[in-house]
Amino acid sequence: MDITDHQRLLIIDFGSQVTQLIARRLRELNVYCEIHPYQKVTDAFLTEFAPQAVILSGGPDSVTREGSPRAPDAVFEMGVPVLGICYGQQTMMTQLGGKVIGGHGTAEFGRAFVKPEGELDLLQGWFLTEKEQVWMSHGDHVSEIAPGFQVYGTSPNAPFAVTADVSRHFYAVQFHPEVHHTPNGAKLYENFVRIAGFIGDWTMGAYREQAIEAIRAQVGDKKVICGLSGGVDSSVAAVLIHEAIGDQLTCVFVDHGLLRKGEADEVVKMFRDEYNIPLIHADEQELFLGELDGQSDPETKRKIIGRLFIDVFQKYANEIDGAEFLAQGTLYPDVIESVSFSGGPSVTIKSHHNVGGLPEKMGLKLVEPLRELFKDEVRALGVELGLPPSFIGRHPFPGPGLAIRCPGEITREKLEILRKADAVFIDQIRSHGLYDDIWQAFVAILPVRTVGVMGDGRTYDFACALRAVTSVDGMTADYYPFTHGFLGETATRIINEVQGINRVTYDITSKPPGTIEWE
Repeated sequence: MDITDHQRLLIIDFGSQVTQLIARRLRELNVYCEIHPYQKVTDAFLTEFAPQAVILSGGPDSVTREGSPRAPDAVFEMGVPVLGICYGQQTMMTQLGGKVIGGHGTAEFGRAFVKPEGELDLLQGWFLTEKEQVWMSHGDHVSEIAPGFQVYGTSPNAPFAVTADVSRHFYAVQFHPEVHHTPNGAKLYENFVRIAGFIGDWTMGAYREQAIEAIRAQVGDKKVICGLSGGVDSSVAAVLIHEAIGDQLTCVFVDHGLLRKGEADEVVKMFRDEYNIPLIHADEQELFLGELDGQSDPETKRKIIGRLFIDVFQKYANEIDGAEFLAQGTLYPDVIESVSFSGGPSVTIKSHHNVGGLPEKMGLKLVEPLRELFKDEVRALGVELGLPPSFIGRHPFPGPGLAIRCPGEITREKLEILRKADAVFIDQIRSHGLYDDIWQAFVAILPVRTVGVMGDGRTYDFACALRAVTSVDGMTADYYPFTHGFLGETATRIINEVQGINRVTYDITSKPPGTIEWE
């Protein structure tokens, strides 16, 4: 998609695990930015991209090592503001004439506090107290600043925690303002983009209009098929494409029998009745559940579901004459993660997409209107397109569906019990006003039966586990701290309302070491 009409900021990535968070902070300020690995940022690229400002990310390497990554020298000759973060600060200092040292006493990991040393436009409104909490993660530190720079902030193990050459608008910080543990970090980015002259022209309204024009230009009068999972990404992509080309789009919704209670009816109703989008409802529950019968290994189950999905999707897609394009809900994090930091192919979409492998197999070209957006931006676009808030705010749901919330063998009986228990749990969360505070919540039915007493009789039914986590991006997660009152009330409802469960547990494992899903 052409984004040349927007002011653009370039993030040069040196391999930090939190580089994506920098981009998220900037997008929240309505600033368009792209992440590119340092190897790809040539002088020609810089000329073509024409950034209005540059941010140098953190990274795991040491600038004291011979051959370690560097920013292109041209970055410092473009006359645009530059912000170096952690490793980005260290390579900036090294390249501009300063010094960095490693060894004993230079490292600083975790929470630290920075004290001000003079006034700086980057720090305007940042120090809320006499010292500001930040998150450090560095083994080396600057020992001598480059000519033209001054010190504006210090921490116990980082004497040059904040430095700047104000005349050239070069700024550098040793800490990570993008992470949650630097509570006021967003203010630094707000100040930086203000200094760089950004007006915040990256809005979902503008993106919607731009995306519609791009889809029409790409597709012309040809037909597009979209693999609709019912999730937020594919749903927003489908509604956006339909707004652009109308009935040239046909959605294929593969119902594998592993959806939540009432989910298939909800998806079909919304797309057929409310949006009048041509939709093929491929009810293939018997096929999927038949092949899953007797299978207990989680990887085997995943492979069966993935293989059947591709086969079924292709069968129905072949019935659409003249289809030349396949729509996918690829997001920007997928694009970033597909770029090899060591210099591999720049665009290789990950195989986890539901329709992975189909474009080559079917000879289709891809339409990916969301590939420049983060998840929260997709939700904002969904609001812009008028999708119901209750739909676009739904928790993530895995492609294999309830199969990975049913450890051990999958049976129709267990799936029905699981659907009912999950519906009660989600109803409890909604009725207590907690749904939007939780990243993901679900019930897993465990492959064990337990003895219980109900009334005067003995029961021997399934146990289930409740799972609810908080997260920013799903990469790490912690369990949600329900009150004991809430858990007791929920357990009572599930046992009373769901025949087949007589024991309820709550999973308090974080990620890592666990995963969010059970399989």
